[in-house]
Amino acid sequence: MNEKQLIRLSKRLSRHLRHDPAALGLTLSPDGWAPVDKLVRALSITRAELDEVVEKNNKRRFAFDETGTRIRASQGHSVPIDLGLPDATPPDVLYHGTVSSSLDAIFHEGLRPMNRHAVHLSATPETARTVGARRGKPVILRIDAATMAANGHAFQLSANGVWLTASVPPPYLTRVP
Repeated sequence: MNEKQLIRLSKRLSRHLRHDPAALGLTLSPDGWAPVDKLVRALSITRAELDEVVEKNNKRRFAFDETGTRIRASQGHSVPIDLGLPDATPPDVLYHGTVSSSLDAIFHEGLRPMNRHAVHLSATPETARTVGARRGKPVILRIDAATMAANGHAFQLSANGVWLTASVPPPYLTRVP
């Protein structure tokens, strides 16, 4: 597949494995897994095409289970699932990419998961910049993850390196110049 086809299929997988499995007649397991054979049939793709998208997705959005018979999105779900990720000690600082039009609400209410299960944070400002750029000119926020963790906030690390937490209250946020 060419790059455009990979992106298109990746977006379709994201939609159905994160937000709308029922549209394909799929039911996710409580921990987010879908049967590969049913997904391939429902999307009218080959297993080789699915393997290529999983392998070549630069954000590693999807993962197969150890048997290769089930697939799930690594994070970002709006449907009720529990990824079963253990709590993890975050690095001292994490980052979040956003746009300036969201800053007033963020500094008033903090970072909230919105329609997802968790707030997504990046280990590097570069990754956060890429995430924020999807919606316009990016603004990077620095999160004092060490203090959050010391104050009892839990963090998890998804299979593709995205840090997850329930919310980030305003006192832990600063704008990166």
